[in-house]
Amino acid sequence: MFPVAVLAAVFLLTAVRQARGFRFEIWQVMCAGAGAVLLSGDIGPGAALAAVDWDVMLFLLGMFCAGQVFELSGWLAHAKYEVFKRARTEEGLLLALVFFMGLASALLMNDTLAIAGTPVALLLARKHGISPKALLLALAFSITVGSVMSPIGNPQNLLVAVKGEIAAPFLTFLKYLALPTLLNLGAVFLVVRFFYREEFRAVELKHSQEPVKDKALASLAKATAAVLALAIAAKVLLVSVNPVLDFRLTWIALAAAAPGLLLSRRRLELLRGVDWSTLAFFAGMFVLMRAVWDAGFFQTLIARSGADITGLGPIMAVSVLLSQLISNVPLVALYLPMLRHAGAGTPELMALAAASTFAGNLFILGAASNVIIIQNAERRAGVTLTFLEFARAGIPLTAINAIIYWLFLRFG
Repeated sequence: MFPVAVLAAVFLLTAVRQARGFRFEIWQVMCAGAGAVLLSGDIGPGAALAAVDWDVMLFLLGMFCAGQVFELSGWLAHAKYEVFKRARTEEGLLLALVFFMGLASALLMNDTLAIAGTPVALLLARKHGISPKALLLALAFSITVGSVMSPIGNPQNLLVAVKGEIAAPFLTFLKYLALPTLLNLGAVFLVVRFFYREEFRAVELKHSQEPVKDKALASLAKATAAVLALAIAAKVLLVSVNPVLDFRLTWIALAAAAPGLLLSRRRLELLRGVDWSTLAFFAGMFVLMRAVWDAGFFQTLIARSGADITGLGPIMAVSVLLSQLISNVPLVALYLPMLRHAGAGTPELMALAAASTFAGNLFILGAASNVIIIQNAERRAGVTLTFLEFARAGIPLTAINAIIYWLFLRFG
């Protein structure tokens, strides 16, 4: 049971790492845990390499590179004028921000939008005299909810799509999760509007366009967005015509990264800007979770308890609660093999994807994208969101999210 003890230690260190005397990064804690089970012999070097899902790693690398193109070029901040110029009031701006960022996160991954969207939210708040906290919360909630309806919207959905062997993943996610996601984006607007109602006055807005930082790289950013859209459309079309013609999600991310890496003179800068610590976190997580799974502790515990782990309600409840303790990606890495072994169907796998994702709306540490937004806002503008500020809106929003998704998956 040594791997389980290591897992418990990893969770404990992750929880207290910001306490006085602890200065560990999350990726360091996870990699230390992976190193411990390797040194103990609970998993061998060959099995550890096999445990790492290289499709997921390459996908993340490609999307991070594409995100760097958007960030360094300033193209996304420049393009925000075209998106938000029709918003005449603060309420209209909030609505546009929620749905634009939410829908974009389904294609660009929520962590990518957390990086690129934070300066946009801060810029909009500064230009129009709106509380940056309101727009940062709207950004955090919307990219979490919006990413639910796509297999490439976030890492845990990718795990469900790849490891769950979902047939025609784009069409399947849209079929089960698109409509409730749109309703939940509406809920994001209403919740933020309610808790920050003093910020949204009936004042006509005046818009102006930001210049791009690097015109050459901005051209490549447009090409990156076009490649991403075309690759996704091609995958959906090919699967609709003949499932045999399908290709891996990884190729979409690598294709999106290609314009910047192959054609930009700043390619080394793009690579340096990749979130390598997150990639290290994922590699360590795959190794540790495989060792934990091979130990059989959780399988035995559930079997002895007689709990039904395949029901929609239990899946959603467990996913939301445990995502706060062990984060959503490790949760899915542990829970998914159990569901597959129990013969869970597509609705149950969609419930796992949805609940492990919108769980990020409950508390700050429920999603990596929340942390990215808050750290970026603190570094750029000295603006922060406290645990209580996040939770007072996040708790009721998560309850609404859970009800809507459960109703659609149960009766849809």
